[in-house]
Amino acid sequence: MTEITVVLVHGAFAESSTWSGVIRALQKRGVSAFATPNPLRSVTTDAANVRSAVESVGGPVLLVGHSYGGAVITEAAVGSDAVKGLVYVAAFAPDQGETALGLTGQFEGSTLGDTVRAYPLEDGTNDLVVDRELFPNQFAADVDIEDARIAAATQRPIRDFALGEAQPSVTPAWKRLPSWFMFGTGDKNIPAEGLRFMADRAGSKKTVEIDGASHSVMVSNPEAVADLIGEAIAELG
Repeated sequence: MTEITVVLVHGAFAESSTWSGVIRALQKRGVSAFATPNPLRSVTTDAANVRSAVESVGGPVLLVGHSYGGAVITEAAVGSDAVKGLVYVAAFAPDQGETALGLTGQFEGSTLGDTVRAYPLEDGTNDLVVDRELFPNQFAADVDIEDARIAAATQRPIRDFALGEAQPSVTPAWKRLPSWFMFGTGDKNIPAEGLRFMADRAGSKKTVEIDGASHSVMVSNPEAVADLIGEAIAELG
């Protein structure tokens, strides 16, 4: 197989630089990787954006998604011959008709709702952000506090419609492609029980749970994320 390129997709309340540590670790391993912007407007349109990025590679791709980005890669890979596998990092892996909000609420433990602030948009929907003062504890409790505060200040808002949009495709990509999962047991956004459920349901080739890691597990544990991506590439190759 031609060398696989890793395409990384950030989630809600984040942006592409959250993958900086992972990209650095992958580059040291000689792995080609880049982070593509995620507009955070709707699963359908965000997936189309990622699909364009995949097509631009011109070769096989391993898609990696964080948080809401997991729902996006699940849809973006549908019908793509280029995508060979999926890695979910503290990420949603929805089935048809499921939503990010619904999956979060299905399991006890998320405190995200108490920290989110809404800003009305002209179309009647809202942009959502995590309160910048509460962000470090909610989103990145195991990240250096100065870095967590920067992440709070640079977070991209997500349109509420995106979190409540039902997964469109009848056959989500994880039903036909191999997948790998990683998350922290200290995740306050998506309960670990829910992440475990999605990994088991998808038939995860390998699931790595990092004790006490936050929702920002790719920031606090970039080497571990890069290791899992490397294992996925090796198995696909």
